[in-house]
Amino acid sequence: MATLLGLLLLPSSAKQTLGGFPEVSPFVQCGVQGFTRCRWVWKCAPRRKQLTRCYGLRLARRRIRSVSTSVPRLDGRLYGRTAPNLIVVDRFIGCLGGCEGHPTMTRSQLVAAAALLGLANHAYFRRYEPQTAHYPLAALLLQPIALMLTLPDASLTLPNALIASISFLGTLSASIVAYRLSPFHPLAHVPGPLLAKISKLWGVNAVLSSRRHLILKRLHDEYGDIVRIGPNEVSVIHADGIRAVLGSSGFPKGQYYEPWTDPTLPARNLLTLRGDAHANRRRIWNRAMSTASMKDFEAILANRITQLLGRLDEFAEQEEPFDIAAWFSYLTVDFMGDMAFGGGFELLRDGRDSEGIFSILKVGVKAMSILSQVPWLTPSLALLPGSKNATKKIHAFTLSRAKERVRAGPQGHKDLWYHLMDEDGHEKTKPSMPEVLIDGGLTIVAGSDTSSMALNAFMWCILAHPDIYARAQAEVDAVYPEGEGMLSSDRHAELPFLNACFQEALRLYPPVPSGGGRRVPAGDARLVGDTLIPDGTQVFLPHYVIHRSAANFAPAPDSFDPDRWLRAEHAGHVHNAAAFIPFSYGAANCAAKHLAWRELLMTASAVLRRYDVRFAQGGRLPPGGRG
Repeated sequence: MATLLGLLLLPSSAKQTLGGFPEVSPFVQCGVQGFTRCRWVWKCAPRRKQLTRCYGLRLARRRIRSVSTSVPRLDGRLYGRTAPNLIVVDRFIGCLGGCEGHPTMTRSQLVAAAALLGLANHAYFRRYEPQTAHYPLAALLLQPIALMLTLPDASLTLPNALIASISFLGTLSASIVAYRLSPFHPLAHVPGPLLAKISKLWGVNAVLSSRRHLILKRLHDEYGDIVRIGPNEVSVIHADGIRAVLGSSGFPKGQYYEPWTDPTLPARNLLTLRGDAHANRRRIWNRAMSTASMKDFEAILANRITQLLGRLDEFAEQEEPFDIAAWFSYLTVDFMGDMAFGGGFELLRDGRDSEGIFSILKVGVKAMSILSQVPWLTPSLALLPGSKNATKKIHAFTLSRAKERVRAGPQGHKDLWYHLMDEDGHEKTKPSMPEVLIDGGLTIVAGSDTSSMALNAFMWCILAHPDIYARAQAEVDAVYPEGEGMLSSDRHAELPFLNACFQEALRLYPPVPSGGGRRVPAGDARLVGDTLIPDGTQVFLPHYVIHRSAANFAPAPDSFDPDRWLRAEHAGHVHNAAAFIPFSYGAANCAAKHLAWRELLMTASAVLRRYDVRFAQGGRLPPGGRG
């Protein structure tokens, strides 16, 4: 009777569709012995779409389930509670009560299942951190669909797919945010801005603004020596941090450096190598940068400085303003090309960037700086068309220069190529061509940009302080009264004030202001000051902020004061020379720092000895004005 009652409750349109009991019998006949799955029943029903509009069938389903003895079969026979046909009719009516033509897994159940899947994903990825985004992104996109395909009572429709995806991704995101802000996170004890704790998008935005070093300075002024700047990142300016993080027993390079590699090449450059691989390559670089090798490089540099002076003479004769920053850049690029490959650029000759190298470097360095904030995205983005245009141009140039260098054979002097290729035969195994190529490219990118920035910072600072400019020029004139010997490093020790001016300029405006990231190895958590840095954390030491900390340099840490380097021992002055790290610190510091220092002093001595330089009308002061 319950079955009949259910059918009587149907709207008249449904009764007409059924057309009497004989019309229903085909559905019952589908329920053969052992067949209990409702999802296949509708295949026997040519009128299923009309039947599913009978909204009263939900009530009929509940009443049929209350049958406890026997009900009349539609063909006149009886069956008991174990008869499979009752189950079929029951399931079939339940199906009709759901979405049109689909079985009934309610949307609330689907939402719950997707939410549980999101929580499971967070637990998995927290335990097994992905190094690339290929598979995690694919998994996040496909899992809601896979969920609907595997659950026995769910159906694959666009509304269900959207609901499952929203529930899955929403729960996953909420779980991640809640954990990162919770007291259970390993960095919960480290203060920092809320958005930085939640997402690395905060770091990406800081890089895009080109003010990341200034933002870090403000945060350290607000929160102290150690600040949380990412979900698993901290910025450290504590005096103990330099040795603890960068020293011989410090931390290895972290994921920050991964975007600076090219996965299509069979070798890594010196900047991105770690452990023994770095030590082996660095040994070759150290030999290339030995005192004996410096004389060869000085001869190359002297030729380029002479060429620079010739071009500046033209501006001096006409007394017309010019952009000295651009000419310093031309000098450093030409010199690095000569040093690495025996030639290649002629920017000083052309007076312009005829190769487009600056635009390539600007775009490439900016892109790498952004990707360093989300390094796991790099391999995926590298698959996009046009994503490697800048690096391809640099590689094409280095390859062409390498071919010319090989064809030219031994040079009259020992350039960097000579040492990197181990033409002296010091190594048991000769370096491979890809290793030499990629390090040659690194020399041009890293060496030219940082040296030009240092020269520009120096010139800005002394021009903004005419009294300091006059003292530096007088010292150069006294050491090189006839201008002879200024294109040599032999008398650089007699230029203490000029050295102090460069040290102070690099203190205020380090070429790499935010520093590179190191990663705390598993099981190597340690205290920096009184703060525990847990394993798995990326640690940054921002040079700009460390150099301007009153704990390291006082008084007036934001002022340009070269004399602080000459009176470091005076009472009342704070001068922590160990906190001066424009070339980084430790075994992975700048391999060419001694060459860079000679380049700076030789160029500055030549310019100050030969010219009186002033700001042009309307010329800008450096950031912060006169200090």
